[in-house]
Amino acid sequence: MVEPTGFKPAIADRRLTPVTPAAPVRAAEGPTQVAQTSSAAALTQTAAASAPVDAERVARIKKAIADGKFPLVPSTVADRLLALKLQWNPHDKA
Repeated sequence: MVEPTGFKPAIADRRLTPVTPAAPVRAAEGPTQVAQTSSAAALTQTAAASAPVDAERVARIKKAIADGKFPLVPSTVADRLLALKLQWNPHDKA
């Protein structure tokens, strides 16, 4: 026979033992937190100190463009723009 759905009174099972609630965990304090903060700050300062761009190379390219000696190939520029848009590596074989 199929039991109907709905409210059923809870029956205490003697095989189950009650579980005591665990105490809440406090956030770590002291040297661990300070060490993480100082290492993150040191990493940020190191990254900010050195620019991710080679300024000398940028200056050389700007000068070559101004002098008309920088080789700009429109098809290469278009291919690279499409590759960026489609997240495709232009050096991969088709």
